[in-house]
Amino acid sequence: MPAVEIVDLFAGPGGLDVAAQQLNLPVAGIEWDANACATRRNAGLETFEGDVRAYGPENFKSANVLAGGPPCQTYTVAGSGAGRRALDDVLRLVERLATGANISKDLDGLDDVRTGLVLEPLRWALRAIELHRPYEAIVLEQVPAVMPVWEAVGTVLRKYDYSVDTGVLHTEEFGVPQTRRRAILIARLNGTAALPAPTHQRYRKGQEPTLGNPDLRPWRTMGEALDRSYPFVVISNYGTGGDPKARGLRYSHQPSATVTGKISRNRVRTPDFDVELPRFSPAEAGMLQTFPASYPWTGGDVAQQIGNAIPPRLAAHVLAAALDLDLDLAHEVPLLRRTPPQTRRPSAVGERNSRDHVHA
Repeated sequence: MPAVEIVDLFAGPGGLDVAAQQLNLPVAGIEWDANACATRRNAGLETFEGDVRAYGPENFKSANVLAGGPPCQTYTVAGSGAGRRALDDVLRLVERLATGANISKDLDGLDDVRTGLVLEPLRWALRAIELHRPYEAIVLEQVPAVMPVWEAVGTVLRKYDYSVDTGVLHTEEFGVPQTRRRAILIARLNGTAALPAPTHQRYRKGQEPTLGNPDLRPWRTMGEALDRSYPFVVISNYGTGGDPKARGLRYSHQPSATVTGKISRNRVRTPDFDVELPRFSPAEAGMLQTFPASYPWTGGDVAQQIGNAIPPRLAAHVLAAALDLDLDLAHEVPLLRRTPPQTRRPSAVGERNSRDHVHA
């Protein structure tokens, strides 16, 4: 593969971008949330603040790898559910988009505008093909409910000679001290696409972390990831089975439950439940996502920024698999290479009317 340059759609506070830094890959991220952009700039990440729909491959002519993690709120169980209810409509729109149809009015008819954003990576990929500059590789991630969309997108990409692999990955199987599932698509124009192979055991309640495949490393625990020198238990803000009294529990010798924007509401106590301990700080929540401890979380809604991000450790594995790169497994947590803050806005590449540009 030629020299790699990544454009990251819906880049958030920088999960995939931190992974790209660890792999020494240049990356530019597009993000419309001002708080996430502030965090990115303080981390020295190249940032375009604006609507992904206002851009296209013509604005990033040197980028040959497309990555994206569209908003997941309408597809998650904890979210509005609008995306899950509209899934059949979204799948039909994938087919129409593949024929070159203008689907702007269809998108306007969806209950939540965020639902249709899952189609933006395909719009970018098809536009790049139209410009005779197809992406060498495409990496997409979302919550498991979006897997049918990724499979439909994969069907379209195969018609343009891409090799495609899709599947649901468990983050703890890649050294993330957290159980979280992500639907992943990897497409390659040259070469065979394949999801990364696990490096760590899968977490199973009541099972020792060393049981299973002897070639895999034990799953990582909260206690290993954080600087706390004492055992603790985390009492989830969510109720198991919808019962608010049946709070989920995770102990420090286990991986964290999925980190969400409500992680600051989780209570932390001693294992005997007698003593209330400090709740997770933003730095600690970020470390459970495998961000560096010194990551410069900035602005408001920091917990939401953290919860919305792809864990950099998982992203590093996915990028390495997509680009045939070696990943240094000696580093459990991707390193942050601080560089002078990069700040760009839509005007730097030609500001457009986002609605007119959605399906040009």
